[in-house]
Amino acid sequence: MSLLQRLNEKNVATTTKASHEKVKDKRVVKEPNLKSKLHKFVMDELKKHNDISDEELTELIPQIVTPFFEEEGERLTFEAKKHLIQTVTDELMGYGPITPLLADRSVSEVMVNGPEQIYIEKDGKLVKSDFSFRDDDHVLQVIEKIVAPLGRRIDESSPMVDARLPDGSRVNAIIPPLALNGPSITIRKFPENRLDINDLITFGTLSEEMAKFLEGCVKARLNVFISGGTGSGKTTLLNVLSNFIPDTERIVTIEDAAELQLGQDHVVSLETRPPNIEGRGAVSIRDLVRNSLRMRPDRVIIGEVRSAEALDMLQAMNTGHDGSLATGHSNTPRDMISRLETMVLMAGVDLPLRAIRNQISGAIDLIIQQSRLKDGSRKITHITEVLGMEGDTIILQDLFVFKQTGLTVDGKIEGTFTSTGIRPDCADKLERYGITLPAEWFQEEV
Repeated sequence: MSLLQRLNEKNVATTTKASHEKVKDKRVVKEPNLKSKLHKFVMDELKKHNDISDEELTELIPQIVTPFFEEEGERLTFEAKKHLIQTVTDELMGYGPITPLLADRSVSEVMVNGPEQIYIEKDGKLVKSDFSFRDDDHVLQVIEKIVAPLGRRIDESSPMVDARLPDGSRVNAIIPPLALNGPSITIRKFPENRLDINDLITFGTLSEEMAKFLEGCVKARLNVFISGGTGSGKTTLLNVLSNFIPDTERIVTIEDAAELQLGQDHVVSLETRPPNIEGRGAVSIRDLVRNSLRMRPDRVIIGEVRSAEALDMLQAMNTGHDGSLATGHSNTPRDMISRLETMVLMAGVDLPLRAIRNQISGAIDLIIQQSRLKDGSRKITHITEVLGMEGDTIILQDLFVFKQTGLTVDGKIEGTFTSTGIRPDCADKLERYGITLPAEWFQEEV
């Protein structure tokens, strides 16, 4: 079925549903405005053209609206006509009012709080945009357009959904009755071009010494866990670190909504599946972690660990799957250890706390703490080594830290990345892989 046919069917179904609801609620149906009239006119005209590509459709729309403007838009200016055509094109080809925001490279996140409020994140700051939807039904149409191609659904029985756009951008949607202000959409955009470690150095996320050290850790097959808060850049860092994995290795990625963009050829991407309308058929991250171990992976990459799958991940890291990467939500490396303990307990196993801590200390070699600071900048604040157990306590050792020194006049945070002066315990393992760590990297600055 072509894109145009799907649009036609969706448009008819949505219009019929909306009309029935309005009749049922005994609302007064107002005369459609010019935008609605143009949309209907274009849809009727496009029914005469079958099996045309997206590019042809975009070029065709400005041509077929001429008769409409001769009859309905005599008094409109050229700019007003151009705006109307672009709006209708965005409805048909894109995602309605948020289409230009998604196309804007300076926008990193789009947040729809009901039909009337659309916020964006620019340079780490939240700004309210001038765009809006017509009503709740309009937002629902866009949500459906996002989730339908992925085989996912959203309705009153399943009012939350995680999805992704074709470019890999992460999408979360939640609708009434859970969302009281109307249907809400949160879209975390991914950069068009894949970032590398040099980009992060340029952005001030980490220092050159830290970058080279992390490169060595990945190549030496250390198990690395990236910790951070929401929007701190964990997935971006995970993507960047995955660039250091050799092309000769088989990689299995596991995510709720596939968004990792690995450059290697030998990658198997696994994605969870929500339950069907009968509440059956769900496949969790834990199920995928277990299955991945039967797929002969050299590396297992887990997009985010948030529940009982932590136990399976730790067991995988402890049973020969070195070099695994994962992320999780936490404010500090020590908090991440505590969260992992809690997540293992969520698996329902009756393990003593010391046994859980032994699993964690034996599995994870390095914790990278990434934070989004008050000025919106994202920085690696700690690179912390997991040394093992001492009594009942997991011993952590900071290798690199970010020290804030002040604020600029315009509110930007100033600081430096410094070494704690401690030689990593993993240095011997890195040297076995031919990776030498210069002594000056680990000389504490006075």
